[in-house]
Amino acid sequence: MTQVLHTPPPAPVTAEDDLAALAARHGLSVSGARPTLPQYIRQLWARRHFIVAFATAKLTAQYAQAKLGQVWQIMTPLLNAAVYYFIFGILLGTKRGVPDYIPFLVTGVFIWTFTSSSIMTGTRAIAGNLGLVRALHFPRAALPISFCLQQLQQLLFSMAALIVILLCFGVPVAASWLLAIPVLILQFTFNTGMSLIMARWGAKTPDISQLMPFVLRTWMYISGVMWSIDRLTGNHKGLPSWVAPVLKDNPAAVFIDLMRYSLIDSFHSSQLPPHVWIVATGWALVVGVGGFIYFWKAEETYGRG
Repeated sequence: MTQVLHTPPPAPVTAEDDLAALAARHGLSVSGARPTLPQYIRQLWARRHFIVAFATAKLTAQYAQAKLGQVWQIMTPLLNAAVYYFIFGILLGTKRGVPDYIPFLVTGVFIWTFTSSSIMTGTRAIAGNLGLVRALHFPRAALPISFCLQQLQQLLFSMAALIVILLCFGVPVAASWLLAIPVLILQFTFNTGMSLIMARWGAKTPDISQLMPFVLRTWMYISGVMWSIDRLTGNHKGLPSWVAPVLKDNPAAVFIDLMRYSLIDSFHSSQLPPHVWIVATGWALVVGVGGFIYFWKAEETYGRG
């Protein structure tokens, strides 16, 4: 008695298999496929000059139709600070007990504007530039990064006005002013990560750009832009115990308070949250790196559909 072994027939070779083998043999790849993360970083670095030039051109064109031109880069945050001073400082009395309130307020407004503008422009970075995205091949992260760089350039103009305000109100020049440099580096990293996250969301759901002003306004009110978180949480003993740490450790408040500590001599380290530099670095790395990877994972979807 013999035993016959039956082997399954080989799977039929399809046209797709032939095409895939042919493409692999000639080094072809799928059009628009997402590159690996190291390749993506190299592509961005190769286009660093484009990113800087694009940001500068956007900044120059922003007020090109206004008669005062680039003066509005400084006037806009100053006028916002004046409005907040009248409403919060005078009408609501938040300036009571806060030394150097005007430098305190202007610093908060300038630093907050840097974060909020970076997030808003990031939300529209892909959805608002679909023509560019669909016409040219480049790493899409270049767009939200360039918009954040544009906001950083605008902040540097505002910082020049801030220094004048500090000197006019008797705040002395100090070595601690140099701390503003690492603060801006950390905040720029955080803002870029947030911009990349919002760019991916905005590319899929453009209506997010209509919602973000309300979210940002709420975030501003809880970040101590116009008032001292330390005084509020110290005076209201009936607040739950978790409120003070949450308010002090939220990233916008951390960067604002660090900049105030760097520039204003009456703003002391006791007003900062514990381990503030570790907290600021943690926010920058987690959001900056995480936001970049999150955006990269959807690279092949931008501009399609």
